[in-house]
Amino acid sequence: MKTGQMSFLFRPMFVLLLMLALGAPGLQAQREKLPDEDLAFVEKTWPNAQKSSTGIRYVIQAEGKGDPARPGDIVSVIYAARLLNGTLFEQIVDRQHPFSFRVGRDLVISGWDQTMLQMKVGERRLVIIPPELGFGMRGSPPRIPRNTTLVFLIELLDIKRENEPL
Repeated sequence: MKTGQMSFLFRPMFVLLLMLALGAPGLQAQREKLPDEDLAFVEKTWPNAQKSSTGIRYVIQAEGKGDPARPGDIVSVIYAARLLNGTLFEQIVDRQHPFSFRVGRDLVISGWDQTMLQMKVGERRLVIIPPELGFGMRGSPPRIPRNTTLVFLIELLDIKRENEPL
């Protein structure tokens, strides 16, 4: 094997090692976003909850159909929102008057935008959102304290694609 061929073969390995050494974002382990006390409660209460790459935990209670929402789509949902201790702080459950918003436009908390990108029409999920993907350090006084883990039961009723007429 010629010298030029050797360097060609080792270049991808060198790049991978360099990325590992420098801490490339795609290769780092995801840090836990739930506070320790909340994590223990969530793991005990919902042991079968799956974890997204961003730290959102969820349990699919009813499967949906079709493609998930995309940024720019308008979704219509019904939901119940609770604190981790079970306190209900908001709900919209009337199917005739659901909550609608455009996905990916920072109109809702980050955890909701991320969740909508995974859900399909007809799907119902229990979603556990860490504080930093919810209301974070500021909270939403007086209903939501600072650094609060949030629990939502969300059902996705409809998706209007960005390029479809309303």
